[in-house]
Amino acid sequence: MSSALPADALKGTRIGVSVGTSADLHALGLDEARFRTALGELVRLLLSAGASLAYGGNLRQDGYTGLLLDQVREVAPTARPLLHCLAWYEHRAAPLSELTARRVEFARHGEMVCLSVDGEPVDPAEGRGEEPVPEPDPATKARALTGMRRHLARRVDGQLLLGGKRDGFLGSLPGLLEEALLALEAGRPCYLAAGFGGVTADLARTLGVEAAPDVPRATDSASPDPDPRLVDGLRRLRALMDEPGRAGLPNGLTTEENRALAGTRSPLEIASLTAVGVERLRGRV
Repeated sequence: MSSALPADALKGTRIGVSVGTSADLHALGLDEARFRTALGELVRLLLSAGASLAYGGNLRQDGYTGLLLDQVREVAPTARPLLHCLAWYEHRAAPLSELTARRVEFARHGEMVCLSVDGEPVDPAEGRGEEPVPEPDPATKARALTGMRRHLARRVDGQLLLGGKRDGFLGSLPGLLEEALLALEAGRPCYLAAGFGGVTADLARTLGVEAAPDVPRATDSASPDPDPRLVDGLRRLRALMDEPGRAGLPNGLTTEENRALAGTRSPLEIASLTAVGVERLRGRV
């Protein structure tokens, strides 16, 4: 098998990257360092194949945003292929001068969009001064996260999911679960790379993709019971996919290909299957 995709395999395609820490890594014989290594390789493959990427995150350098930026600097330093969306409370939590400097720096690699509570682009300086704005209540945070994820769903051609928290999250649903629901509601295809466990594996199992890893349902907290918001979100997902006219995951992949995607941890296989699905939907395969 080739070590890379063709250079134009994903040209003109924006892939939303939905990624979060998986509580299943240890049970799968993995750890966060190996997960991040695999994610970095996957991102490099997507960029090398001509894709642009979208991610909703924060400003921490040690988070997944920093990992994505490192790959962009290495693989596509002048292409500006990264769309980074900041939820309302995220950009307001930084001093305005720091936020402005970060946006100027980021503009060399892509677009950083600051969003309102409802997910519309805003001027981050409007209605505030230099100091960070006090942290909002949990309900406002959850609303801002939903708004950010809805904005992302409108701006991608497909959503690629890996890992993800089942509990201990800030929104009204686990982040990757909400991103999958919003993407599917917006008519965007989802690609479930479930081999690293987490919420992505729960999504795959809920949708009948049998190759998702079968591991003990680890949680991210001390509670052995699933978060009710996770249970409700998976129920909503199943109900959405059971609507009349829907038949399986509408992502351009066959049943066997979705099983292969759910079962693999190979960055090349994940990137290749994502490319096949996206290109089939665009009529280029």
